[in-house]
Amino acid sequence: MSRIPSPVIAAAGLVGGYAVARWTKKRPLGGVVLAGAGAVAVREWQQVAGGKAAAGLGVAYVAAFAGSHPLARKVGAWPAVFSVAGAVAAASWAVTRERG
Repeated sequence: MSRIPSPVIAAAGLVGGYAVARWTKKRPLGGVVLAGAGAVAVREWQQVAGGKAAAGLGVAYVAAFAGSHPLARKVGAWPAVFSVAGAVAAASWAVTRERG
């Protein structure tokens, strides 16, 4: 079975977490999606790039989630979520592309 690339997992967690929270009107449920995808992404990052890279990318993932909130006030919710998801996916790709 082929693995889903970690940049896809991370971006899907950010976008999916927001989508679930918005459409169900249950923010904790969106948080479960966000955290679950984040945990899977961190595990993948650790396997491919090591602990330090996984920790750094994990911090970037959480910072992207937090940063999307003030950004949303300026550009709108969906553009903010897609922007931070793209940034995390790009960082993940940059760190893991040569290793796995």
